[in-house]
Order: sequence, then structure tokens, then C-alpha cells
Amino acid sequence: MTSPVEAPPGWDVVDGKLHRELVFDDFGAAFAFMTRVASEAERLDHHPDWSNSWNAVTIDLVSHDVGGLTARDVALAEAINHLLAS
Repeated sequence: MTSPVEAPPGWDVVDGKLHRELVFDDFGAAFAFMTRVASEAERLDHHPDWSNSWNAVTIDLVSHDVGGLTARDVALAEAINHLLAS
């Protein structure tokens, strides 16, 4: 069983997942962001459930292997926050 985690700034816990919805200027900016996140997700060996529709990106983070939220989800959310700030 997983222990409760606190959502990092900008994230909410929705249906047992860290959830965030982002809007960018256009599709290119959204896709560029997703490419940067993909590299970080590979580095952390933890991959988001996400979708993209034109300029919007929706991200859900959960550790499927343990059936809930873990420090791995928080670490990826914080890495995503860092990418957004840079």
C-alpha cells in the first residue's frame, strides 16, 4: 500500500493520481514541452499518462505497479514544474 503524498504546487490529486492541465500558445509549444518531459521521464524511469489536443496537455501521474501515488510521482511532477519554470 502507498503512503499519502502531498501534491506539488500546480498539481491536484484527482482519482488517486497527480493531475495537471496546461495550455500553451500553440501546438508546437505543447509538443516541445512534451518532448522535454519525455526525456525527463526516461531519465527517472517513470512515465506519465498524458494527452495532447492542439495547445493543451493533460498529465496524470500514478505508480501503476503499486496501485497508487509514490515519491516517484512527486519527483516527476517536480521535474515537470522545473521544466515549466525554465
